[in-house]
Amino acid sequence: MADLPQIYLTQNDADRLLRLVETPPGKRFEKLESELVRANVVPREKIPEDVVTMNSRVIFENETTGERREVTLVYPGSADIDAGKISVLVPIGTALLGLRVGQSIDWELPGGEMQRFRIVDVPFQPEAAGEAG
Repeated sequence: MADLPQIYLTQNDADRLLRLVETPPGKRFEKLESELVRANVVPREKIPEDVVTMNSRVIFENETTGERREVTLVYPGSADIDAGKISVLVPIGTALLGLRVGQSIDWELPGGEMQRFRIVDVPFQPEAAGEAG
C-alpha cells in the first residue's frame, strides 16, 4: 500500500470512535482502529475546514472507477444509504474519515479489491459551521 496521507480528527470524534471500536470485539473494526491510532487529534476549534469529520458532507471520487458521490459520514445508528448517509464503519466511510480536500487514499474493499478515493470537496463540516460534531 502507498504511503498513507495524514489524517485529522477532532478530540470529540476520536473519543467517541474509540469507544465504538472498543465495544464489540471484531475484525471489521480493525481498519477504523488503525486509522484512529495514526490520526492527528486536535481540539474541534482547530480542525481545518476542509477535513472530513463525523457528520460532514463530503464529495469524493473513486479514482479507480471514475464515480463521484456526495455522502454524509455518520455514526452507525444514523446510517441511511438511501439518504446518502454512510456509516464510518463501512470501508468507504473509514477511508474518508480525517482526509482533507485533494487528498487520496488507496483502500482495500471487503472482496480484496484495491480502490483509490480522493476528496473533492467538503460542502458541510459541523465544526466549520459552529456545530458540535
